[in-house]
Parts: sequence; C-alpha cells; structure tokens
Amino acid sequence: MSRGFRAAIACLLGALALGVALAGCGSDKQSAVENGSDTLTIYSSLPLQGPDRARARDMVNAIKLALLEAHGKIGPFSITYVSLDSATPEAGTWTPDKVLDNARKAVRDLNAIAYIGDRDSAATALSLPLTNEGNILQVSPSSTYDGLTRASRRQGEPERFYPSGERTFGRVVPADHVQASALVGYMKVSGVHSLALLADREIYGGGIADQVEKAAARQGIEVFDRGRIDASRGDLSGSARKVAETDADAFLYAGTTDSGAARIFSAVAAAAPHMLLFGPAAVGDHALLNGLAPAVQRRIRVTTPALPANLLPRSAHTFRDRFRVTFGRQPAPEALQAYEAASAVLYAIRAAGPKGNDRRAVTDEFLAIHDRDSVLGRYSIDRFGDTSLSTYAGERVRHMRFVLDKVLKVSG
Repeated sequence: MSRGFRAAIACLLGALALGVALAGCGSDKQSAVENGSDTLTIYSSLPLQGPDRARARDMVNAIKLALLEAHGKIGPFSITYVSLDSATPEAGTWTPDKVLDNARKAVRDLNAIAYIGDRDSAATALSLPLTNEGNILQVSPSSTYDGLTRASRRQGEPERFYPSGERTFGRVVPADHVQASALVGYMKVSGVHSLALLADREIYGGGIADQVEKAAARQGIEVFDRGRIDASRGDLSGSARKVAETDADAFLYAGTTDSGAARIFSAVAAAAPHMLLFGPAAVGDHALLNGLAPAVQRRIRVTTPALPANLLPRSAHTFRDRFRVTFGRQPAPEALQAYEAASAVLYAIRAAGPKGNDRRAVTDEFLAIHDRDSVLGRYSIDRFGDTSLSTYAGERVRHMRFVLDKVLKVSG
C-alpha cells in the first residue's frame, strides 16, 4: 500500500470518527450549508461496550468502509457518519434509555437521512417508533423479529412501530419466519420428528418460538411447547425435567446467549441425554461455547444467516480483504451485514437523485430495491421492508468453533 493511499485512509477514517463531511479530506474546504440540505448524516446505534463490543466495533468499521469507498459523496451531497453507543459500562450491554436517547438525537438532527440499527430486535422495537415519527429511514443489519414488519401474536403489531402511518423500516437479514423454516428444515434432515420448546421472555425468543411452531406444523414435526422462562437465573432442573418428560427427539431454546442459553442447554442435556439441542442465530457465538461442556457442545445445532465464504459472492471476499487492510483484522460475520446496510442506504440516496436529501424519497427508494447485487447476494426488499434473502447455514460445533453442517435454502 502506498504512503499516499495510507494517508488518504487515515484522513477519511479520522473524518468519519469525528462526524466530519468526508468531502473535506485533502483540502481546507468543507461542504456545509446552514440548513443542512447538502450535507446528510447517517447514524448508527450499536452496543460498543460489554461482551458484544468487538462485533459491534467491526460493524461500525464496516459502515465506515462503505462510506470510505463512496468517498463520502453521493452526487451533490456530502455524507457524514455518527456512531452512537447503545450500551453503558455499568450494564455491559444496550439499555432502553441509551437506545431511546440515540433515536432522539438522530431525529433532532435536521441533516439525518438514515439510522442503522439496532443490533437487537428488542432495541429496534424501542427506537423504531421514534425514527418513524421523524420520517427517517431505519435499516437494521441484524434485528429479525417478525413483528417489526408484519403481523404477529402481539396485539397491534406491526402498526405500533409506525405511528406516522408510513413504513420507514427495512432489514438486510431475513425475518424470523424465514429462520424458523430453516431451523425446522435442519431438524428434519437431522431425523427429528418431535420437538420440545422453551423460549425466553423477550420479543425475539417469543417470536422465534411462535414461528417455529407454525413451520413445524407445516413440515410434520410434533411440538411440545413448555412455555417461557428466565434461564439466566435460578434452578432450571424443573424446566429441564418437563422437557425430558416429552421424550421428544430434540429441544429448541428460542432465546439468546445473554438470556441463559448455556444454562438451559446444560440442564436439558443432563435431564435428556438423547436429545439434540437446537438454537437460533442469537445463540451462535463463542460466549455460548464457553459455558458448555464438550459433550453438550457436540449435540448443539444452530442456524445463522452469516454464510461461509464459499457461499457468498466475490464482492464479499473483496470486502473482507479491504476490511483487513484498512482495520488490521478479520471482520466479524455481522460486519458484512452492517456494510450492506450502509451500502443500501447510500444506494437509496443515489437513486433518489436530486431528492437525495428528502427523507421520504430516500426511504421510498430503499423500499423499492429490486434484484440488488450485494455482498450478501442478490436480493429485493418486499412491501413489508423484508429482504428476499432466504439461505441459512446449519452449524455444528467442532474444536470450540461453529462449522458448516448443512446449507438450508428456504423457499416460498
């Protein structure tokens, strides 16, 4: 890499970190108009503290890289980026107050054109009504709860997330009804005919549980729903015994690592030694494996939209190479999703042409995306704001790592 190119990267990344228009690098001029019409700001809200810090940092850097490659300019508009932290040192994860503060900050900024986040579905459920009232396009790289975009068992969804009456949200990962079909498909090819189910008490886990029950009914798997639990505390032997009494072929915990996945998997594994153990993407991380004995790890199966390199387009390899050169490390899987979220926002601004500073016009262009070639593959955005991507990886654990077991293509 030449010294000049390194200097350009340093300038551009410095500008991004400070929230300065990228077009100003290399000269003393700054593109700024008092009413903000020629300077647009993209915000992100991600948990930059606690156990998710490294992944969230890679997501932020991926967004920076997308802007870097656009040279901070879309047509006549200069683009700035502001990264907001949704976590606190005390909590070690995102908090409702921080999520709401971040959304309010973006809404108050007259230059704000888009909001990337949140990472978790429950956080997005808090921020979305605020950004919607502000008519700001919100794109999540990882929030998959169905109720954000379509009807669920919870009353008033998805309408309660759109107080303005207009849709302003989309995502670049499949919604949970797609993941549920992938999970059930994975169970089928693993020889599962009956399933015991427990979910956490968050909207993500409840949503996954609801969708798995529907998918299982369609695919002929009997489900024993054993309710909702807080698996992060207390004695789980009673819940595990109820699961074991079903004598099902497999157990699914519809929840997250943070909500006690390792504890409930361990308890069920002890109570029902023959059961396979399934989980959604939100449990597929190293923190889960750290809490499991090797014998339990061998029974774990998870689904994830983060596909291995050989299943992704060449542009994904280019992204990873550029990320490594720019930031000196390999990106976390979620970084690819954050990069595409930012790239799709930039595409929508460009597609809006002279109305690229019009929030409604940019949102409409995003929601009209059709056959877009991206680092995640070719996709369209449907009328709900959901992506048409539908391929999942089914993963097992080997040597303390999740590795590809099955490719799961969901149709319909």
